[in-house]
Amino acid sequence: MDKPSFVDLLNEDLALEFKSIVQYTRHIATMTGPEYVSTVEELRSHLSQELEHALTLAEQIDFLGGSPVCSVPDVPDSRGDAQAALKLDLELEENQLERYRERVEQAHELGLADVAEVLRPLLTQTQDHVRELQSALGA
Repeated sequence: MDKPSFVDLLNEDLALEFKSIVQYTRHIATMTGPEYVSTVEELRSHLSQELEHALTLAEQIDFLGGSPVCSVPDVPDSRGDAQAALKLDLELEENQLERYRERVEQAHELGLADVAEVLRPLLTQTQDHVRELQSALGA
């Protein structure tokens, strides 16, 4: 892998973070019922972390000479079905978790230890998001 290909992958990660931001925003706004109050609060926390992840990725893309993307992949509509919404969130977080594992490894392989260290907190927080969503779903 070369640096331009790595930047392309980071841009794909950035687009997924944008998707997370939109998806969490939608789910926070539409998830109702007293049984979801604590879950919505947790999603609010995830939302702010996703924004930080997007900023971190955009900064690393720029640092590596790339241009951060500004596109958002389609966000599925799960309005009215909180369990379906949480499953979509879990699926997205699991996908991002795998991608961040790969990205940290790839950064090391490219000799970009500093970039790998900047990405590591994204990996850690995404692992936490997966666990919290699994818990919310009773998994």
